[in-house]
Amino acid sequence: MPSASCDTLLGDIEDIVSHEDSKPQDRHFVRKDVVPKVRRRNTQKYLQEEENSPPSDSTIPGIQKIWIRTWGCSHNNSDGEYMAGQLAAYGYKITENASDADLWLLNSCTVKNPAEDHFRNSIKKAQEENKKIVLAGCVPQAQPRQDYLKGLSIIGVQQIDRVVEVVEETIKGHSVRLLGQKKDNGRRLGGARLDLPKIRKNPLIEIISINTGCLNACTYCKTKHARGNLASYPIDELVDRAKQSFQEGVCEIWLTSEDTGAYGRDIGTNLPTLLWKLVEVIPEGAMLRLGMTNPPYILEHLEEMAKILNHPRVYAFLHIPVQSASDSVLMEMKREYCVADFKRVVDFLKEKVPGLTIATDIICGFPGETDQDFQETVKLVEEYKFPSLFINQFYPRPGTPAAKMEQVPAQVKKQRTKDLSRVFHSYSPYNHKIGERQQVLVTEESFDSKFYVAHNRFYEQVLVPKNPAFMGKMVEVDICESGKHFMKGQPVSDAKVYTPSISKPLAKGEVSGLTKDFRNGLGSSGSHTSAASQCDSASSRMVLPMPRLHQDCALRMSVGLALLALLFAFFVKVYN
Repeated sequence: MPSASCDTLLGDIEDIVSHEDSKPQDRHFVRKDVVPKVRRRNTQKYLQEEENSPPSDSTIPGIQKIWIRTWGCSHNNSDGEYMAGQLAAYGYKITENASDADLWLLNSCTVKNPAEDHFRNSIKKAQEENKKIVLAGCVPQAQPRQDYLKGLSIIGVQQIDRVVEVVEETIKGHSVRLLGQKKDNGRRLGGARLDLPKIRKNPLIEIISINTGCLNACTYCKTKHARGNLASYPIDELVDRAKQSFQEGVCEIWLTSEDTGAYGRDIGTNLPTLLWKLVEVIPEGAMLRLGMTNPPYILEHLEEMAKILNHPRVYAFLHIPVQSASDSVLMEMKREYCVADFKRVVDFLKEKVPGLTIATDIICGFPGETDQDFQETVKLVEEYKFPSLFINQFYPRPGTPAAKMEQVPAQVKKQRTKDLSRVFHSYSPYNHKIGERQQVLVTEESFDSKFYVAHNRFYEQVLVPKNPAFMGKMVEVDICESGKHFMKGQPVSDAKVYTPSISKPLAKGEVSGLTKDFRNGLGSSGSHTSAASQCDSASSRMVLPMPRLHQDCALRMSVGLALLALLFAFFVKVYN
C-alpha cells in the first residue's frame, strides 16, 4: 500500500523543495567555511613513481612491447614490415624476445598445412603464456570463423594501415575484427597506402607489393580466398615508393605479388610499362628483382621482358612456377596454360637473356597424378636443370576444390617428393663458374654468421668474406668454390668497392617512411586512405590521428556531455 506522502501529485519539481531548505547559492557561500584536510605525501616516493613506466596491468596504449612473427611469401613479409613500422611510430616497442612481449602479432600463411599448423601452435602458446593476441595474414582472412580463432582480434590483409587501432583495442581487452576490402568508387584497391611507416627486416632491401590477388582460380590455392581478385597499385605510387626507399639507403628492391605478370590488367596498364618507369629511378649500383609470374600473363610481353631483364640494374632472374609437366594435371589444377607455354617462355627468355636464372615450383602428388604424369615432370627437371627449384608435397587445403578430389596416397606423395629431390640434387649448377670474375651486391649475413651474402647479375648467391666495408656495396670477386645453392667469391685485391649513389641506410629496427609530409599530416597517395599525422619534435614520438574505432564513441560521448550540461543548467535555473 503506497504511503500517504505519495498520494499528492506534484505540480512542479520545485514542490519537493520547501522554504526551509537551503538554496544552491546558500550552499555555495557556506563552502568558504569548509577547511580541507591536508594529507602529507612522500615526495621522493611520488617522484620515483612518476619516473617509472605504468604498472604491467596498465591499459594505456602505445607503451607495450610487441612481438611480430611472419610466415610465408615476400608479400606477407612486406605486410609485416608495414605493421611493425606503424606500431613503432605510435610508440609501441617492437621486440625480438617473444617471452618479453605483452602482445603477439601473428602474421600467417595459408599456402600449406604445415605453415598453418605452426600458426595454430603459436596461438596456443600465446594463450598459455597469457599474451594478448592479434592475428593477421591469409589464414584468418580466408577462414575467420575457425574454432581456434574464436574471440581473437583479426586484422585483414587489406586493413594493415589500421593495425594500431586493432592492437590498442586488444590491449584494452576487446576483440576486434577488420576484414573489409579497400575500394574507390566501387573499384577494389591494391591495399593500404604504400607510404606508411615500416621497419625493414633488412634495411638494405625494400619489398614492394605491386598488386594483390590474381586472375586465376587454381583448384588447390587457398591464398585466393584471402587475397581475392587482382587489384593493382598505380604506377606513380610504386615509383614514389621506390624513390623513397633509395633515399633511405636501400640498394635492392624486390617486386612482389601473387602474380606480378598480371600487374596492371585491372587499371589499363601492364608489367613492362611499370618496369621501364622503375628502372629510370634506380641509382647506379642498386638492383631490382622481379617476383613470381605465371606463364599466361607474360607470354604477350616476352620481347619487352627480355629487354628489361638485360638492363644492368635488373637481375636476370625470373620465378615462373610450372607446378607439373603433365597437361592433364595442369588442367585439373586450372592453371590456364600447358607445358608447351611454359617451355616457350623459358626458351625464348634464355635465348634473349644469356645466363638468365629461371626458378620454378613443382607440386608432387596432386589429386589424379599418375606415375606417367610424374615422370613427365621428372624429365622436365632433367632437361632444364633448374638451379632454383621449390618442390612441394601436395596438401589439400580446406575449402578448395582439390580437397574434394580423390587423393593420391600419402606414401606415394612422399616418395615422389623424395624422388624429385634426388633428381634436383644430382646436378651442380655452378661448377662451370669457378674461375669467373663477377660483380656482386652484398646485402646480408649468412645464417651461420660466417660470411656475407651477395648476389651476382643472375641473382645467384655468392658468399664473400665478412668485411664490414662490403655491406651494401658492389664488390668484384673471383669465384673460387661452388656448392649446390651457392658460390664463394674472393674479393679482387686491387678492385674498387663500389658504393651505390644513394643515402646512408637506416639502422636496423629504425622506422622508415617518416617523411616530412607524413610528419606534417600532408601525406597522401591518390585515392588511398589519407592519414593525417603529426610528430612531436621534442620527443620524435609519432602522434597518429584518433583511431576510427573510437570516432563513433567520441561522438556519442560529446553528445552525452552536451545533454548533461543542458540538464545541469536546467537544475541550476530551477533551484535559483
